[in-house]
Amino acid sequence: MIQTRREFLERSTGGFGTVALAALMAQDCRAAPPRLAIDPLNPLAERLTHFAPKAKQIIFLFQYGGPSTFDLVDYKPELIRLNGQPVPESFKNQNDKVGGVLNHCKDELMSGPWKWFRSGESGLWFSDLLPYTSQFADELCMVHSMYSDSSNHAPATYLLNTGAILGGKPSLGSWVTYGLGSMNQNLPGYVLLYKVGGLGGSANWSNGMLPAAFQGTQFRSEGPPALNLQPPAELAEVQRSTIDLVQRLNRTHAAGRPAVPELDGRIASYELAYRMQSEALEIGELAHETERTQRDYGLHDENKEKALFGRMCLLSRRLIEKGVRFVQLYNAVDKLGWDGHERSTEFHQRNSAQTDQPIAALLGDLKQRGLLDSTLVVWAGEFGRTPMVQGNNGRNHNPYGFTIWMAGGGVRGGQSIGATDEIGLRAVDKPQPVKNLHATILTALGLHPDELYFENNGRQERLTGVAQSWQTIPGVFG
Repeated sequence: MIQTRREFLERSTGGFGTVALAALMAQDCRAAPPRLAIDPLNPLAERLTHFAPKAKQIIFLFQYGGPSTFDLVDYKPELIRLNGQPVPESFKNQNDKVGGVLNHCKDELMSGPWKWFRSGESGLWFSDLLPYTSQFADELCMVHSMYSDSSNHAPATYLLNTGAILGGKPSLGSWVTYGLGSMNQNLPGYVLLYKVGGLGGSANWSNGMLPAAFQGTQFRSEGPPALNLQPPAELAEVQRSTIDLVQRLNRTHAAGRPAVPELDGRIASYELAYRMQSEALEIGELAHETERTQRDYGLHDENKEKALFGRMCLLSRRLIEKGVRFVQLYNAVDKLGWDGHERSTEFHQRNSAQTDQPIAALLGDLKQRGLLDSTLVVWAGEFGRTPMVQGNNGRNHNPYGFTIWMAGGGVRGGQSIGATDEIGLRAVDKPQPVKNLHATILTALGLHPDELYFENNGRQERLTGVAQSWQTIPGVFG
């Protein structure tokens, strides 16, 4: 069959397009970032960022139990006006996708008994539960429109810590240290401070499929930060040679088993434990701090819960000074935290009294020492609470809308982003999923969320999930 030139071109257009597409995809493949090369014997070595960072380190103040943020930082005059009245029909008829929080509450709105005031040049709103934190209003960026994918503690806590509602994924701290390493090779890159951790336990700070060196390491909140760091006197002189011998045997063992990364992680942990002797014990010597500093953090307060949390906040500053990359504190000193189903007022008074002064002291201390500019501080719980009454003066879990705040690390302070509705039930202006918070944190550290991945079972795993499914929270950075 004889073809005209026009017919030939019409029939071959698809082929030309395929050739062009293949060429473009080849360019993309060549431009794709290589998988991180991790030295198994020095996994915490510092690594380059993808672009210029705004922050170098993180302190994550995890508010376990789900604080009622419209009782703390999200002023709702309409909720105050409607206190004791039935829930307006306009709020009842909204689509409920994440568990029926309305079904487990009374048909009655409840505002807290708190007074509200503006603070700082920015005029951000605070309740009188936060007289200390409010003094740093101009340093804080409030995001009032967060929402979660779960109304249960463990899945929501996993989501905030790992990006997934099921346990087993690497935690935020693990991803950060995997991407950047640490600034001090004599301490862990990812340190946890808690008396009671988040519901779901160690899955909240697990390394998941990442190498074992990136799992969170708990430091004790009282006494020496880590136990058994001082060898017996009779063994001190031969400790280094003994460890060298053991490590040589370990490396010989691991060399014949190249597909067992846990062995490399164990070898690296032995070496880190030895190096920690020079600095970890010093971290816990809080008596060396000035009386003014100890008083600011509330270390000797008659409120023992405040004193404990204050100690953890001060340890956080000392860890940041030493170059630890990621420090995470859990506020709970019991299994309940902020979780006030029956006595919301009592729980919020208790937890605010425990955390407010130490957190303010931490912000002021970091700022005075010039560390706040390079340290991103994040305050967040796993979800919020309902504006409707549950039980006797309680509030139910509310994943639909809650507030988090950030400070330092390039954050533009003194501003509010997004909003919940008039009664604080749902995020309605600029709603932000948890993955956007994670993307914002990674971006502050100079890490591109899509380029930070780990190949596992033939797929690229990321903190933020599917590539390009996230966005940074607009307006956070100046």
